[in-house]
Amino acid sequence: MLTSTDARARIAFDPVEFPHRYQDPRDIEVSALLAAGLAYGRADLFRPKVDALLRRMGPSPAAFVTALDVGGARALLEGFVYRFNVGTDVAVLLLGMGRVLREQGSLEALFLQGLQARDTLHGALDHFTTGLRAIPMDALRKALGPERGLHHLLPSPLGGGAAKRLNLYLRWMVRGPDTVDFGIWKRVPPSALLIPLDTHIGRISRHLGLTHRNDLTWRTAEEVTAALRVLDPADPVRYDFALCHYGMSGACPAQPVPENCGRCPLLPVCAVGPQVVAAATRRVQGATARKRRELSATRRR
Repeated sequence: MLTSTDARARIAFDPVEFPHRYQDPRDIEVSALLAAGLAYGRADLFRPKVDALLRRMGPSPAAFVTALDVGGARALLEGFVYRFNVGTDVAVLLLGMGRVLREQGSLEALFLQGLQARDTLHGALDHFTTGLRAIPMDALRKALGPERGLHHLLPSPLGGGAAKRLNLYLRWMVRGPDTVDFGIWKRVPPSALLIPLDTHIGRISRHLGLTHRNDLTWRTAEEVTAALRVLDPADPVRYDFALCHYGMSGACPAQPVPENCGRCPLLPVCAVGPQVVAAATRRVQGATARKRRELSATRRR
C-alpha cells in the first residue's frame, strides 16, 4: 500500500508532523499528546490551532508545561476555541502534563503506573487521563471560564468508545522507531497496542473482513486488532498509518470508485471492490453492446 517514501510524504497530512519537529523525548511526548488530543475534525482546521499553540510554547514544550501556572495558561489560552474545546480544557491538559513531568519525570511513567495497577490497556488509559486531570480547577475556571469539552479531550472515565486519539498517541510513543512512529516508550510492548479506530479504519476493516461491526467502539477496535494480530502478533497496529491514509488520501473513499478499486492492491481480499469493478464492467459492456446494435441498425437502413 504505502511505501516508506509514501509514508514520509503523508506525514505532512497527519498530526504526527508536530512531534516530528522535536528531538528530546519529553518534548516529543508533550507535543504529541497536545496534537493527538486536538486531532479531530478537518485537518485544515485543527492543524493551525496546534501549530499556533506549539509556536507560542517555544522551543521546548516540555520545559514550557513544566513551568506553566494558571497565569501562564491564561496568557496562552484566553479566547482559544476549537470545536468542542475551549481554553480551560486545553489548560487542564497542559497543566496536567506539567505536574506529571515535575512529579514523575515523564508521561510514560504515569501510563506505566496505570498499566501495572490495572493490567489492561483500557485501565491504563483510564488511569492516564484521570491522572492528567488531577489539578485544582477553581483558580483555572476563574481565570479562563468553565470547561466545555474536557471529557472529549481527556475522557475520564474512559468508557466504551474507541479512544481513537489516545490509542493514536500510544502508537506514536510505543512502536518504532521508524519513518512515522517514535518508539520512545521502551517499557510498553507494541503487541499490547490497540488500533486507533476511526471512520477510515472502520470502513476499510469491514471491506477486508477484519470486522463485521459497524460501530466505532473499543470492542470493535479489539476485534480489528485481533485480526491484524494474526498477521503480526508482535506489532499488530503497524498497519494503522497505511490503512488510515489509504482512506484519507481518497484511494479508498466512502463511496467506492471503480477505477480506484480496479487498481487497488487489496482487491483480491476486499469484499466490496470486486463487486464495484464487476458492476462497472457490466455497465461498460452493456453500453458497448447498445452502441453496436445502434450502429448495426443504422447500416441496415
